[in-house]
Formats: sequence, structure tokens, C-alpha cells
Amino acid sequence: MIPKKLYYSISEVCTMTGLEQHVLRYWESEFPQLKPKKNRAGNRAYREKDIDIINYIKHLLYEEKFTITGAKKKLLESKTSIEPDDDTSEPSGIEATVLVNDPPKESSDQFEIPRAIVPVELDAIKKELRSILDYLLCDSKKIMHKN
Repeated sequence: MIPKKLYYSISEVCTMTGLEQHVLRYWESEFPQLKPKKNRAGNRAYREKDIDIINYIKHLLYEEKFTITGAKKKLLESKTSIEPDDDTSEPSGIEATVLVNDPPKESSDQFEIPRAIVPVELDAIKKELRSILDYLLCDSKKIMHKN
């Protein structure tokens, strides 16, 4: 369990949410509500509010099965849609430096990148495919023995 504090590193957020770092970075480029601050060294500093938004996005994508576009719309409609605030407090500790927001990133609505398949889903798919294969192999052996 990670102790409660003002700011969390990307590694800590990954541990808390069960997501990979590349997923969080991608979501930052897709969801304007998710803008963790960065210190001068470029390390992300996530607040509780950022983690709440991440968990809501995760729920929309993985449990409700929204597309990225659908989740964006839902976030805009939702009360969870929190724009980055004017909080200029800095993370405590050695890395207490001036924080800057990520520069705006251009997005393309020409195509949608499919959501990543969760490893748990992959395991379930593999098990189902194995059981189908076992069934087919068993059936083919029965047919061969009859002839």
C-alpha cells in the first residue's frame, strides 16, 4: 500500500491503478482533463484528483467498454470532468521545483487507436480457445477410431 501524500510518481500511480506507464502517457495525450504536473526534471507529479480521473477513465474503457472517443464525450458530460486547476503548490522533498504543464499535443480524429486488451481478458480468451481446440481434437480422434 502506498502512503497517502500530495504527489505520486508515475510508478506509484501504476501500482495503485494496475496500469502500465505507457497507458498513462497515452491517456494524457488523449484526455485534456488528465494533466499531471511535471517538475523541472520532467517527472510527472500526480495528485489525488489525477488518480480519480485515471480510475474513471479506466472504468469507462475497461468495464463499460467505451471507445476512447466515447470516453472523452462521457468525461465532458460527467461531473468527473475536471479541468486542470490553478494549484501551483509544489511536490515536497528534493524535487520541489517549478512545475510546468505538458505542451498541448495535436490529436487526429481521422482514426481511432483500439484500446489495449487487458491481460486478464487475454488469459480468458486463451483458455476458451484451448478448450475449443481440445474439443475438436477429441472429436477428430473419435471419428478416426470409427473408421
